[in-house]
Amino acid sequence: MRIKRATAAAVAAISIVGLSVVAVHPATAATKTNFCTVQNLTEAGGMDALVTAAKKEGQLNVITLASGWANYDEAIALFKKAFGIKIVNDNPDGSSAYELQTIKTAPKSKQPDVVDIGATHLGAESSDTLGRSLFTPYKVATWSDISPVWKDTNGLWYGDYQGTINIAYDASVTPAPKKISDLSNPAYKGMVALGGDPSSATESFMGVFASALANGGSVNDIKPGIEFFRSMKQSGNFVTVPATGVNLASGAFKIMLSWSFNGPGFIQAAKGIGKDLKYVTPSDVVLKGSPYIQAINAKAPHCAAARLWEEFIYSENNGTWSKDLKPADLKLSGSKLFAKIMGGQNIFMSGAAHPITEAAMAKKKTLIAAPQGFDVPAGVTVVSPTLDQQIPQQAVVKTMWPAVIQ
Repeated sequence: MRIKRATAAAVAAISIVGLSVVAVHPATAATKTNFCTVQNLTEAGGMDALVTAAKKEGQLNVITLASGWANYDEAIALFKKAFGIKIVNDNPDGSSAYELQTIKTAPKSKQPDVVDIGATHLGAESSDTLGRSLFTPYKVATWSDISPVWKDTNGLWYGDYQGTINIAYDASVTPAPKKISDLSNPAYKGMVALGGDPSSATESFMGVFASALANGGSVNDIKPGIEFFRSMKQSGNFVTVPATGVNLASGAFKIMLSWSFNGPGFIQAAKGIGKDLKYVTPSDVVLKGSPYIQAINAKAPHCAAARLWEEFIYSENNGTWSKDLKPADLKLSGSKLFAKIMGGQNIFMSGAAHPITEAAMAKKKTLIAAPQGFDVPAGVTVVSPTLDQQIPQQAVVKTMWPAVIQ
């Protein structure tokens, strides 16, 4: 499991704008299309033309897509098998900061085609260069199903999936924790950990945020969450080792606050080291984090493959998984094959993430079920802090957290 996407410090809030109508140009012949400038599938000449061009490029560069994270393993496997395109995944355990730094400084051969970054990083730079020079506009076919709150009106970036903060614990722990406030139980001495430093790691920051909500705080007051961990540090319940697989194997911790979409992969990995890991949605508070953000690099070396990947990630099919694709399927036209395979939004759902088009897919009845144990219980209020609410609370964590761990 990676500690992905270090959050930004106090920064100007992201500029959120509504949906605009994209100008649709007549499709040009595939041989004359500049796939580095097309802004939608129509301009690309349709799905058949896009698939043909992407296959000709033969490669897609992605970055920091960790194994077990939101079932990206299946997304990569299915894309590679369906379209015969090699995928190079740079630094799978890296952060959003690494992604942006790579775009800014790496040579062309090392440039990613697409990025998947924490939304708060977008807020940190959207007012200057990020939207204007680092990314290039493209609106996927399911554009209208993405909430206007989580997409740039010009198509420079768009949310892709969200997670909820769950409690992960070794099955040997008794009593089994059911809610965040349980974690102060003296029975859990030396057991509770976070994935990393909450002043820089999104998952841990959201864990502290959820703890604040469970202890009298609010979306505008994270201090009760910080005090909760300070108290647990003093009692010995909270240990400051990062909640990694290695530390789980050694017994350095047994309980952690984790993104729901880390769950299926982490559970499977834990089995490999002889650990039975459980995940539970806390009964006292359900916090849903900001979506991670997709965008196409303005310097993408594989322009058609980048756009095909985005179409795939945002597709909503309830289709065929990689293991079930037959040789005959691979002979279908690009558009027919694309329509047959499992959509990226459902792949996220299978990985215990909440796809950005979840509401629209539920209405269309194309949404698959969440993995057992990862659905949000009926009747539980879901809290999702906005970026405007998160940013000042990040500043509070940055100031107060060093005293917690000293």
